[in-house]
Amino acid sequence: MAPREPTINYLLNGAFHRLAMVTWGDPHAQPVICVHGLSRNGRDFDELARALQDRFYLICPDMPGRGRSSWLPDPSLYQPQTYLQALSHLLAFIDRPVFWVGTSMGGILGMLLAATPGNPIRRMVLNDIGPYIPQAAIARIQSYIGTLPHFTGIAEAETYLREVHAPFGQLSDAQWRHMAEHSTRRLPNGQLALHYDPGMTIPLLAGPAQATDMWSAWDNITIPLLSLRGAHSDLLLPETFQRMATKSATHTVPDCGHAPALMDAPTIKIIQQFLEEESASF
Repeated sequence: MAPREPTINYLLNGAFHRLAMVTWGDPHAQPVICVHGLSRNGRDFDELARALQDRFYLICPDMPGRGRSSWLPDPSLYQPQTYLQALSHLLAFIDRPVFWVGTSMGGILGMLLAATPGNPIRRMVLNDIGPYIPQAAIARIQSYIGTLPHFTGIAEAETYLREVHAPFGQLSDAQWRHMAEHSTRRLPNGQLALHYDPGMTIPLLAGPAQATDMWSAWDNITIPLLSLRGAHSDLLLPETFQRMATKSATHTVPDCGHAPALMDAPTIKIIQQFLEEESASF
């Protein structure tokens, strides 16, 4: 089944904004919301969605300021609370229990929602993210997120992404090209730029990198969890991952860092098996 590209509107700061998404599969099947990382977009989940669409209804939003979603008029609005507000509109629109797959930032947002009383998340996959993020990893992200390169063509963009996102793992040439095609936007001068609002980076770069501690939210999560870690990840430390294992199933993805691209068959199979454990009950 071909993907669809619906949108919904969400209210923020006195105005409505567009939240774009890609959906796969039967809308009557069990919904699985897939939320991407900081500078990425919903097309990162295309490979996973193709594999799961016969069993699930995959909903892969572009978070505010990314992909086809509206850019926000004030860069200071690019904060977790804004993303949670947009996602709460999406959850209200779906209006039934959901499963969650979150990469990096998408996992942070999933944890915050899953820790909230009355939330509709029933099962969650966390991709290379946990309740503690070290200062050094945030500093590394700041080092590249602040650069705003332009490219003369898609091949040049692909070369850049292969370098910056090398920790994603051993992707095929076709997978890197797919990422490049969906990670860029055409500028009026014909060049390409990364497919997000440059203003999105301003809050992240407003101060020095600081470690993030969300163990209090983690302690309030009671649903089944699957936590994935890239074997060489600098963001999800081994000691954090070990502590998470006391309440979460865990799996280490070999030959990658932060964050596994979720494009390889073995990892997709592990996610599928985890989601299928309870899907028949909804």
